[in-house]
Amino acid sequence: MEKVIISGADGFVGSYTVQEFLDRGKHVLALDIAPVPARLKPHRNLEYLQCDIADTSALLSLAGRGSFDTFVHFAWAGSAGPARADYDLQMQNVRNTVDCLRASKELGCSRFVGAGSIMEYEVESSVHAQGARPGMNNIYSLAKFLAHGMCKVAAAETGIELVWPVITNAYGVGELSPRFVNTTLRKIIAGEQLEFTSGTQNYDFVYVSDVARAFFLAAEKGRPFCEYVIGSGNARPLREFILEMLSSCAPGTDPHFGDVPYSGAVLPLSAYDPSPLLEDCGFKAGIGFAEGTKLTMEWLKTIGK
Repeated sequence: MEKVIISGADGFVGSYTVQEFLDRGKHVLALDIAPVPARLKPHRNLEYLQCDIADTSALLSLAGRGSFDTFVHFAWAGSAGPARADYDLQMQNVRNTVDCLRASKELGCSRFVGAGSIMEYEVESSVHAQGARPGMNNIYSLAKFLAHGMCKVAAAETGIELVWPVITNAYGVGELSPRFVNTTLRKIIAGEQLEFTSGTQNYDFVYVSDVARAFFLAAEKGRPFCEYVIGSGNARPLREFILEMLSSCAPGTDPHFGDVPYSGAVLPLSAYDPSPLLEDCGFKAGIGFAEGTKLTMEWLKTIGK
């Protein structure tokens, strides 16, 4: 693995992953929709290209730029917030993902690395269970699930190696989306009352630089047609994560558990098992939740100013 294409390269996880590849001496062609990257830093082995991945012909025009061996695909619109319920947008994401896989084969890549989500695993209990009445937020989960399955079929047909890392919950410095850790830390900074569900549902969180390292290792060493959960190795009930965050970032704070109803899926701890990633690729998370949330809060304070 020497020459890599990374889509969604200027996003939160994408930009960290680009840097991870560069730090390891790889050449990266970074694709994103903005004319100029906001997060990526200049590097002698980095080329940035504005590209709308919905336009496969634009992707295929890259063929003259040299031989690539790996395509890492992060580009996915509406991964947080209300856009998760936009089925037109999410179905387009599915199509874009499969089209990128097919295009990567034509660009000479032998390996395609997708970006899965732990929410794929919620589909069985939230949607397929007898009597289930899934909410609109499951549109995103279903789209990720569908993209994964269709990529497996397309990869088997075209003869490209598919590796599918599954992110549990990434967080860290640089995240701007309204996801759980970011939103909670902002409330702490603002001195707002902290209200949560009972927190009994199982969760895991992993710091973004660890996620980037996991993607590199999965791209380099992952077995074809295998999926790898990227987690801390210490999944547990959400309540325990919240208490650890507060102990690190807001000692003495009195959280209110049970004030917010929870109707989502409850995954078993086994769903968060990262051991295949350790066994096949040698990955083990390095930044603990207390340290990671502290780093993130200090950064949020600086951008607030």
